[in-house]
Amino acid sequence: MRYLTEEEIQLASRFLFLSMTLVVIKQDIEHFQQGNFKLKEPYVKLLEKMATEAINERRILRKKMKDKRLQVTLLNKNDSFSSYLFLCQGKEEKRNYFNPAIRKKVEAIFHELMLKGLASDQSYAASNT
Repeated sequence: MRYLTEEEIQLASRFLFLSMTLVVIKQDIEHFQQGNFKLKEPYVKLLEKMATEAINERRILRKKMKDKRLQVTLLNKNDSFSSYLFLCQGKEEKRNYFNPAIRKKVEAIFHELMLKGLASDQSYAASNT
């Protein structure tokens, strides 16, 4: 049975998966900085732009969630599934996510942020030519 509205679920889910994506981006920045790459700077700059975009979006989502008194909490995690509790104005709903599905959602957000980062890079390059 669903207790939260579709909008509340979408908001909390986006926040959750965007937060996970931000962790991946930060780990990737560390890997590139510590790795044995010839040209680190372009990759690190792109990842930093992606992180900035994610942080800005997450700040907006956090404010919306605060206004709606919406919270997400990790309940349980194992090899196959992760369970989260969504709380909103006294209502609560437990959601189970298949870990490979989480990975796909994070990958999709990562790709979306990458396209935004590359687009901002191209507009910068076009204005400097």
